[in-house]
Amino acid sequence: MTQEISFNETRTKSTLQLTDWEFKACDEQNWLPAAVPGCVHTDLLKNGLIPDPFYGKNELKLQWIDKKDWEYVTTFDVPHAMLSLDRLQLAFHGLDTYGEVYLNDTEILQTDNMFRVWKKDVKPYLQEQNNVLRVRFRSPIQEDLIKQEKLGYNLPAVNDHSEDGEVGDKKLSVFARKAPYHYGWDWGPRFVTSGIWRNVELTGWSTAEISDLFIQQKKITSSSAELTAVVQIQTENEARGTLHLAAEGVSLSRDVQLAAGSNTVEVELKITNPKLWWSRGLGEPHLYDFTASFAQEEKVIAEKTVRTGLRSIKLVREKDEQGASFYFELNGVPVFAKGANHIPNDSFASEVTYERYKHEILSAEMSNMNMLRVWGGGIYENDEFYELCDEHGILIWQDFMFACSMYPGDQAFMDNVNAEAEDNIRRLRNHPCIALWCGNNEMDAAWAQFDEKAGWGWKQQYSQEQREEIWSAYDTLFHDLLPEAVQRLAPETAYWPSSPMADWSNDGQQHSHYSSGSGDIHYWDVWHGSKPFEEYNSHVGRFMSEYGFQSFPEYKSVKQYAEDDDMALESEVMLHHQKNGRGNALIKEYMEKYLPEAKDFPSFLYMSHVLQAEGIKSAIEAHRRKKPYCMGTLYWQMNDCWPVASWASMDYYGRWKALHYYAKKSFQGVMVSIDGTNSGKIEVHVVSDGLEPVEGTLISRLMDFQGKVIRELKDTVKLEGNTGVVVLTLSTDELLKGHDLAGTVFQTELVAGERIIDCKEHYFVSGKDLKLQEPVLTITKVSESECMVESSTLAKQVWLSSETEGVFSDNYFDLIPGRPRRIQFFERKDGALVSGSPGNLAAKSMHDFMKR
Repeated sequence: MTQEISFNETRTKSTLQLTDWEFKACDEQNWLPAAVPGCVHTDLLKNGLIPDPFYGKNELKLQWIDKKDWEYVTTFDVPHAMLSLDRLQLAFHGLDTYGEVYLNDTEILQTDNMFRVWKKDVKPYLQEQNNVLRVRFRSPIQEDLIKQEKLGYNLPAVNDHSEDGEVGDKKLSVFARKAPYHYGWDWGPRFVTSGIWRNVELTGWSTAEISDLFIQQKKITSSSAELTAVVQIQTENEARGTLHLAAEGVSLSRDVQLAAGSNTVEVELKITNPKLWWSRGLGEPHLYDFTASFAQEEKVIAEKTVRTGLRSIKLVREKDEQGASFYFELNGVPVFAKGANHIPNDSFASEVTYERYKHEILSAEMSNMNMLRVWGGGIYENDEFYELCDEHGILIWQDFMFACSMYPGDQAFMDNVNAEAEDNIRRLRNHPCIALWCGNNEMDAAWAQFDEKAGWGWKQQYSQEQREEIWSAYDTLFHDLLPEAVQRLAPETAYWPSSPMADWSNDGQQHSHYSSGSGDIHYWDVWHGSKPFEEYNSHVGRFMSEYGFQSFPEYKSVKQYAEDDDMALESEVMLHHQKNGRGNALIKEYMEKYLPEAKDFPSFLYMSHVLQAEGIKSAIEAHRRKKPYCMGTLYWQMNDCWPVASWASMDYYGRWKALHYYAKKSFQGVMVSIDGTNSGKIEVHVVSDGLEPVEGTLISRLMDFQGKVIRELKDTVKLEGNTGVVVLTLSTDELLKGHDLAGTVFQTELVAGERIIDCKEHYFVSGKDLKLQEPVLTITKVSESECMVESSTLAKQVWLSSETEGVFSDNYFDLIPGRPRRIQFFERKDGALVSGSPGNLAAKSMHDFMKR
C-alpha cells in the first residue's frame, strides 16, 4: 500500500491524518482502494463495481451491500519524535456503525454509534514502522435483526423502507444509532451504509493537553459580556503552571495546580462593550477567537483556540390570552425566524464537500433566511456547516437524531445515546448559531400519549404492557436524559422535547394540533390532506416549524437520472424518484386546480415549480402577516440528498427552484403582502423584521395585461421597526368596477425615494383562468453579469435559464409591459456565488409551457 499520511506538528501537539486506506468484503480476498472519509457504497462505485446508485432504479439493485460485513485497513509509520511523546491517541470522528478496531492485531475498540467520537490511547501498541490499523464493520442489518427478534415486535418506524431493503416488514432503523434517513424516507432512498465516514487521526502530546475549551456565556449585554471559560486539561502527572486566556478585548493569567488525569478549570472573564453576534438582518455576526494556553516557566505546553460569537438567546414561552408565545429573543430583540428545514445534502454524507455546504448557506443567506432547522432524521452536521452558519448569521434549530419512530429503552441503548449527546453538545456548544436543542421530530404528536383519539394510530397497535414500555423509554430519553445533558453541558441553550409540541406539560395539553395556541406546529393538511392553498391562511400557529409542497427538479436535473423514455409522470423511474406514495398524483391534482395544463412533460416540470412556489409563498406571507402572534416560519425543505421529486426549494445539484426565488422575496426584511383570501376585499400589509422605522409611499395600481393603468392609489407608510400593519383595505368590486377579472392585475409597490423596497402582484382568478396572450420577451445586456428583461404583454412567471451554473437576483417573476426588470447573474464558483456571465441566456414564460 502506498503511504500518504498528512503530518502536522505544532509547538504543543503532533497529528497524523490517516487517509490512505483499502477495503474489501470480509468474505473476499482482494483489497481495493478506499476513500476515507467515505463509505462502502461510494468506494464500490469509485472502483467501478456498482452502477450509479441514484440513476434510474439502481437503488433496488444495491440492497445486498448492507447484508455483508466489510473491512478497511491502512499501514502507517510514526515519526520517531512523535513516538517519543508521552501520550499517543487514535481518534475516529465517525465510524458507521458496528465496528471492531484492531491495531497491530490487537483489538482496541468496539463501536456501535456513528454519531460518537471514539478515542483510544494507543502508545503501548505502536511501533515506528508498518503499523497496521484495521476496522471491521458488521452488517447493520444482520446485527439488528437479532435485536428485533429479541424484542418480539416492531417499534413504529413509518419511514423505514424495509420492503425495499429486502427484510420484509422488519423495522430495524430504530435499533442502530446511525442516520435514520439511511433506511429510506418519503423523499430519500434506502442506502444503509457502513464505513469510516469522518476523519481518523493519531495525535500526540507530552505533559499536558487542553482537550476542551467552552466559553460559557453567563450574561451578555451591549455594555458587558460576563463569561466563564471552562477549560478541560489532561495531564500525565501532577503539574503546576500558568493558564492564560486571551481574546479580542481580554487577556488574563492564573497559576494552576493540576492533578494527574483530567482537570476542569473555570475562569471568569469580562469583556466591556463587546461586539455582539447577530442573526442575518439584525446586524453583523461578529466572531471572537478565544485561546487558552498552559505554560510552565514561560514555555507553552498546551494550547487550544475556539471561535464563538457573544450573544444572549432565549426561547420565550409566555402565557397570553391565546395560549403561549413561542419565539427566539436574540440580544433582547424578538426574532421572526425565517427559513427552512435542512436534511443531509447527500445519501452518502462523506460526499458533501465544503463547497456544497457553502453553496447551501450562501443560498440561505441570499434568500433572506435567518434560521435553518437541522432535522432529526439525518446527521449532526460537520463542523464546517455550523462554522458557515456562524459566519453568515444563520440561527440553527438543532434536533437530536431521532425522527418519526419510537425507540428501545434498554440501558445499553440509553447509555449509548447519553454518550452521543455529550459528544455532540460539547462539539457544537461554542457555536453562536445554535439557538435550540430539540429532542426529536414528530414523535410526541405521532404517539400522543395523553390523548387516545390523537396521534398516527401507533399506540393502538400494542398491548397495554407494550404501550407502557414504549412510552417509558420515550419519557426517559426525551424528558430526562437529553434535557439533563443540555442543562449540564450547555446550560444557556433552551431544550424542547419534540417538534411539534404544544406544551411540555405531561398531560392532554402537550400534543400539538393544527389550532394550537402555543408551541410549534407542523401543518400538513395542504399536501397530505389535499386541502387547498387557501387553508394556509386559516391555520397559523405561534411558530410554523414544518409545512411544505412538492415539485420536480428542473429538466436538466431529471435528465441526470432518467432516459427520454422515462419522461412521463407515471413511468417506473419517475415513480421511483418519488418516495411519497401519491406524490406525483397530488402534484397533478393541485396543478389542475390552479394552473393551465402543461403541453408536455418538460413543461409539467416547470409548472410544478410554479405550483410549489405559489403555494409556499401563500403560507410564508400568511405567517408573517400574523406577526407577533406567529414568530417563525420554516418550510419543508431546503435541500435534497439525491435527485428526486420532493419538497426541496433547491435540488440535489444545488439548482434553485422557483420556490427559492419566491422565498427570497417573501423573506426580505421589509415585505409587502397582498391578502385576497377574505371574500370581497383586498388587504395590503407591510411587515418589517428590521429594527429601524420604515417610511415610504405605497403605490397601488390596477392595470390591464397591456400595462394600461386603470386606477392608481398612493398611501403614506410609517412603520416602527419589527412590526407589521395593514396599510390599505379595498373592496374588490369597487376596485374593479366591471373590469375583466381574468384580464387585470393589481400591483403594489413600497417606494422610499427612488428605491423600490418591495413589489407584489395580485390576480383575481386562478392562474389557469387568466387570459394570457403570447408575450414577446426582450433581453438587453447591461453588463457582463446584468441584463434588462421586458415584455410586450403580461408575462407570467418568466423563467431565465443560463448556460453557466449559478443563480439570478430574481427569477420566475411576472413582467408587465412598460415595467422592465433589471436582473443580475451570480456564478457558482468554488462554493461562492459571484457576479459572472450567464453565457447563453434564455427567457420563457408560462405561455410557452401551456397546452394550447
